Amino acid sequence: MSSPALADPPRPPAAPLRLGLAGRWGERMARHRRLVIGVWLALVVVCGAAYPALHARLGAPDYNAPGTTSAEADRRVTQHFSRLGAEQDLIVLHSDHLTADDPRFRAAIERVLSAARAVPGVAGAVGPFDGDPAHQISADRHTALAVTGLDGNMAERVDVADRVHTALAAVSDADVHAELAGYSPVEGEILRMENADLTRGETIGLPIAALVLILALGAAVAATIPISVTAAGIALAVGALFGLASLLTFDSLVLSVATMIGTGTAIDYAMFVVSRFNEELTRRGVRDRRGRREIHEAVGVALDTAGRTVLASGLIVMISLCSLTVVRLPMLDGVSLGVVTAVIGTLTAAFTLLPALLAVLGPAVNRGALPARLRPAEARSTAASTGWARWAHVVMGRPVMFGVLGVAVLVLAALPITGIRYGIDMGLNALGDRPTGQATRWVLDDFGPGLLSPIQVVASGPDDSPLTADGRTEVLRLSTDLAHDPRVAAVLPQQADGRSLVTVVPKDAFDSTTASALSADIRSRASAIDSAEVLVGGIPATFGDLSGVITRGFPWVIALVLSASLLFLMAAFRSIVLALKAIVLNLLATGAALGITVLVFQHGLGAGVLGFHSAGFLQVFLPMLVFAVLFGLSMDYEVFLIRRMKEAWDRTHDNATAVAEGLQRTARPITAAAAIMVAVFASFVSADVLELKEIGFALAVAVAIDAVIVRLILVPAFMRLFGRWNWWLPTWGGQRKTASSASSTVVTTSP
Repeated sequence: MSSPALADPPRPPAAPLRLGLAGRWGERMARHRRLVIGVWLALVVVCGAAYPALHARLGAPDYNAPGTTSAEADRRVTQHFSRLGAEQDLIVLHSDHLTADDPRFRAAIERVLSAARAVPGVAGAVGPFDGDPAHQISADRHTALAVTGLDGNMAERVDVADRVHTALAAVSDADVHAELAGYSPVEGEILRMENADLTRGETIGLPIAALVLILALGAAVAATIPISVTAAGIALAVGALFGLASLLTFDSLVLSVATMIGTGTAIDYAMFVVSRFNEELTRRGVRDRRGRREIHEAVGVALDTAGRTVLASGLIVMISLCSLTVVRLPMLDGVSLGVVTAVIGTLTAAFTLLPALLAVLGPAVNRGALPARLRPAEARSTAASTGWARWAHVVMGRPVMFGVLGVAVLVLAALPITGIRYGIDMGLNALGDRPTGQATRWVLDDFGPGLLSPIQVVASGPDDSPLTADGRTEVLRLSTDLAHDPRVAAVLPQQADGRSLVTVVPKDAFDSTTASALSADIRSRASAIDSAEVLVGGIPATFGDLSGVITRGFPWVIALVLSASLLFLMAAFRSIVLALKAIVLNLLATGAALGITVLVFQHGLGAGVLGFHSAGFLQVFLPMLVFAVLFGLSMDYEVFLIRRMKEAWDRTHDNATAVAEGLQRTARPITAAAAIMVAVFASFVSADVLELKEIGFALAVAVAIDAVIVRLILVPAFMRLFGRWNWWLPTWGGQRKTASSASSTVVTTSP
């Protein structure tokens, strides 16, 4: 028995823990953990049940650009040529052994026409013998076309096309196959393919993410928490989108992109908080759940540190995505709203469900632990691995060399952007043996691709009045000129209500750059006509107008994202240098990712490996969407890393020590988080739909570049070069103070 003289002196009472708003909120969620988890279980059940219903409400992407001439042309076609509907598609009838002159083939035509005309939303159908047999029956007479008109907007026409497809399947027989081809049937097929791609991507990406989480957090139970919180957050977002879908129109791309980005960010956010919680448990020596106060404190500190970083990152993602609304395109507005909803859902889960789960588990979060040597250092002791600190000192030892080398690599990767080309690829090559794909091949083989969705030239007098005699003469001259254009396969003029409609069938597909260029050329010729008002519509013209709107709006998106990010980062870091450095490095990383994407998808590098056929351009909305998304996502790691460096700077006021400690503490979770995002995004490279493949590839490459080259090389190099200037923020009155001056210490000398 030890004597009183040798006993340990009594410990002074611990100073009360001072937490910010986020930390106090985390402790409150921890104390009410059972109630919070119960509410979330109910929310997940209700919102999860809305998932099939949300899918049923999703339409096809609306590529219309409001206020453009193509939109007005489509309106006038619908108004004055209602017999043809807003869109003309093709019912393709094909027989391997019967010709169109056979009575059985003709009987099949009549059955098919009757079935199509009975479908709600079909404006009419013109059979091959009622219209123009020379253009509607193939040379070998084994394939015939019936022109059918669909009413409604773009999304509604896809639904009509689906109903027509069902009606045709009911009346087709073994002798004569009948399928629907055209823009809306293709869009409907692409919609179904995107849903399958989304499921496949999640099936591939989530198991990989789970494995990375186990390696990053060092325990099976810890790895399940981010996935559970992510699933709950996405379920909440789905429920919110289902409610919004009753008021707004969403397309399939909205759910695909929102799920892709929401899943990647949510897993990362939860992992950062779990990692910090584990570190705080280790710091306090909590071994079991009897230390309830210490567990609550660990939750509070995790939310007050990593949680604030997560909140800042989520806000910058939302700010970046909201910038897309300045373009004023319904398609981009939907994507923006969908991603913002997903991020709000995941942030809500991170700030409510996550702290409640951590409070329930406490140190049990480390059950199913890996061997000690494979676990993260913060889960074993309060000291992090020194390997990353040594690397930081290596980079800071030669900052100029590493800085120049890293920037040179990014600039070289970004060079292909100088030759970027835009377009819209509908994925005709990916339709395969699907019914619409089979019908499309029959049209391509026997009639040419331009017939799938031709250009429409509608002519009227001023203010949509009937044409004058001079106007009709001018339009006839234009039709004659177009008939001799080598890019045109056929010109089909019609008259109605004193207006003229000229259907121009290109020799190339409606989503080709040639068809878009032809639409622009027709529009240029039409502008020279004084006696008539001539508008160019149809899908090729719509795609051209969409490209123009996006191209003109892109600089505004860039300006808005950069200015908002600069202000936000200055407030978050309390430093001008750090904010500017973050923006410049993110621009370089984004440019490099887009440059590599151009090299792959525009020039076809690795097309065989990735399983696609290069269209010779990128999807027109891809660069702008990727820029907005990447700029938001890259700030995730920037804020997480710099905040940890700032904690060390506040304590030591030694720049090199702060940089090394910040990298030491965050390199493993940042690398793991990047690996998770790469896994989630890269899983969509398996998609059959080209736009999903491009988006997934670009995001995966950008995250990898950001985590490896920017965070591990360029950030420590530039932090060393700028020295104490990193932490400088000017104040009024000619004084300057460091970013660490939460205590309002004024530094009157230059940093």
